[in-house]
Amino acid sequence: MATTQPRPGIAPSNSPAPSSSQPIPPLQGAWWKLGIFALMGFVIYGMFFIAKGAVDFVGTGDVARIVFFHVPVAVLTSLCYFSGAIYAGLYLWKRRDFGTDIKSATAMELGFLASILATITGSIFAGAQWGSYWNWDPREISIVGLLLIYASYLVLRGAVANQPIKRAQISAVYAMITLIPANFLIWVVPRLKVLQTLHPTTVLTDANSTSPSYKLVLLVAFLAFTLLFVWMFQLRNRFLLLAARQQRSRI
Repeated sequence: MATTQPRPGIAPSNSPAPSSSQPIPPLQGAWWKLGIFALMGFVIYGMFFIAKGAVDFVGTGDVARIVFFHVPVAVLTSLCYFSGAIYAGLYLWKRRDFGTDIKSATAMELGFLASILATITGSIFAGAQWGSYWNWDPREISIVGLLLIYASYLVLRGAVANQPIKRAQISAVYAMITLIPANFLIWVVPRLKVLQTLHPTTVLTDANSTSPSYKLVLLVAFLAFTLLFVWMFQLRNRFLLLAARQQRSRI
């Protein structure tokens, strides 16, 4: 009786992920990593000695200096999710490409970390600016909602850690399905007129609210945190590939 051969490039459903054949990306380009340290150093120095205070903040506007960290990290929460969803879609499209599954998981893990940092820095800002560390502001609600989506992804992935193919499939489907509620939390909830927000909406764009020096430091902060995300993404992706290859060698 003839036996059914597996299709080329697709591992059987009960086999481990084809991690042994997955190339490990090299870590190259030390110059731009040194540039990250330089940019971060500029942001730390600039927030105290270059940027002037911003209006509509308590006291002399010094509370606004936390924005140089809080806002870039908050933006990373959405950037990480979109990156993870894109790689999840590529995994489903390429039919079990192990590399894209690892990249999707890496982006979601970094997004979870960014959400925690955004929540903490936002709470510190709220306590100093509004006198309460939590106000159920629409943006506070949206970031916590996104944090829970990230956490659910990690819990779901950990529940099937011993089944790489199933884990990758479920994770990819979850990332694609939750793309709609994630976008709703990121772009819609903070802008609902029925939910009044305490967050200033024009302080970063209004020429009369922030000085050119303030905007300069903030732009550098966006660049620095984006490059830091790329670096962390490379390191974590490489670690997961190496761990998967080591696990494969033990089988």
